[in-house]
Amino acid sequence: MAAKNGQLYQLSLTGVLGGLMGIFITRFFGSASRLDPDIILNQVKHQFRQESPIEGAWIEKRAVPFQKYAVKARVYYGGITRYEDDQLVQYQFIADAATGSVLDIHRL
Repeated sequence: MAAKNGQLYQLSLTGVLGGLMGIFITRFFGSASRLDPDIILNQVKHQFRQESPIEGAWIEKRAVPFQKYAVKARVYYGGITRYEDDQLVQYQFIADAATGSVLDIHRL
């Protein structure tokens, strides 16, 4: 009977340790799943080029926390410059670091 209790204790301990390791690994690697900012910038540039040629573009390389209403995310800030009606126009955008989705864009 004592041998069964020892085996049960080992199984329980192994299960708890396995669960804790799973949580740790998920949190550690899950937070590091960000897209490369250059990939996001290329996607945004591609969308802008469909309307007209662009003159320049930039993106910050470090993701920062962002919250709009109840939505929280880590984002990259970037910008696009292009000519519209012979005038240079600048746009600033905010892109989700995990998905690459543009969360906000506005003309400066």
